[in-house]
Amino acid sequence: MSSISSPAWSELFRVFGRIGILSFGGPAGQIALMHRELVEDRPWLDEPRFLHALNFCMLLPGPEAMQLATYAGWLLRGVGGGLLAGLLFILPGFAIIMGLSAAYFHYGDLPVVAGVLFGLKAAVLAIVLEALIKVSRRALKSRLAWVLAIAAFIGIAFLKLPFPLIVLGAGLAGILASMPVREEAPVVVERAGDVAVSGLPGLAGPTLRTVLVWGAIWLLPLAALLFMPGIPDAFSAMAAFFSKAAIVTFGGAYAVLAYVGQQAVQVHGWLVPGDMLAGLGLAETTPGPLILVLVFVGFLGGAREAGLDPLTGGLLGGTLALFFTFAPCFLWIFAGAPHIERLRSVKWLSAGLSAITAAVVGVISNLAVWFALNVLFGTVGEVEIWPFTLPVPEVSTLNVAALAIALGAGVALLRFHVNLFAVLGAATLAGIAVTMLS
Repeated sequence: MSSISSPAWSELFRVFGRIGILSFGGPAGQIALMHRELVEDRPWLDEPRFLHALNFCMLLPGPEAMQLATYAGWLLRGVGGGLLAGLLFILPGFAIIMGLSAAYFHYGDLPVVAGVLFGLKAAVLAIVLEALIKVSRRALKSRLAWVLAIAAFIGIAFLKLPFPLIVLGAGLAGILASMPVREEAPVVVERAGDVAVSGLPGLAGPTLRTVLVWGAIWLLPLAALLFMPGIPDAFSAMAAFFSKAAIVTFGGAYAVLAYVGQQAVQVHGWLVPGDMLAGLGLAETTPGPLILVLVFVGFLGGAREAGLDPLTGGLLGGTLALFFTFAPCFLWIFAGAPHIERLRSVKWLSAGLSAITAAVVGVISNLAVWFALNVLFGTVGEVEIWPFTLPVPEVSTLNVAALAIALGAGVALLRFHVNLFAVLGAATLAGIAVTMLS
């Protein structure tokens, strides 16, 4: 049995506060930072327990690094520790992205700001391509995985199928493919933190209470925003939309961005395509999980569509995005953590989630294509060849400067492995130069 320390609350606050402030670099960098702080620098968690927690968080919808921080805090000081660790992981980035969203809304048309955003948008193409390559290497290890990735790309890019439907279909395909060789999972007795686990986890006792409490924390505000009179329609739509996004975000932020982009731009009209690119670029430069880009979406949607003062509407919209994106994460961890061994040992569940990860490759491929078309071309039309809808860029509107910045960022990241912030800084300077000279 692995030993777990129980640090003082002040020490827990100090360490996870530092993790939240320094958590740049995406999930890989954030997980590495937590490993150093929690395993290497102090005897709070040992290596097996840390990896055990990480494996569980990789199975869940939502940002795995934030959920790992919550899980680690739960191991160390129970539910209160998990809540403290999870909030400290996201709040610094939330405050920064809210400020950047306000600056974008009010000053995005200034030449210098426009130049910064131009460079960031072009660099985002290289960042998404790098993410696609990394996910592909991990996920596409079988013929079925390749088929699911290609089918997901065709489904979301050309058939305009909803992202949740693609996730559910891929998971079902993986489960069905695993059935001929499915084995009964062994009964496992383990101890996670101070909670004993034995046999099949059930919704009884502490687990039921956890589900009811955190389900109410999440769903009662949702019901209030949906059904109370006088709530702006934009806020009701955001509450439902971000709750749905929190449930289907398997595969990380890049996977859900295609879904968010489609809904926020085409369905709700909160953003235009350039906004989504700018938000992703800004989120890459802030601490915390990349999914905080949804706060940017919520801010712009509230500022434009709530019918309130833009700053007030934006702050409320961004806060709604934060709450409904991350409240479900605490439910997943606090309800599921006591049963992690049993969940990890269920073969058909693992097969279904592996299939979803494969489909995510196709979804991210579509995201890369969508971003590229909207960054590199001024005009992108569509042609319908039933049942497919194909994008058709107008070649004469190609932005050569954006293409050059994107290619330079791609070579720097993929060939020479230059630090991400150095690449973003160089892209920003190039964007300012192009904007000021044009």
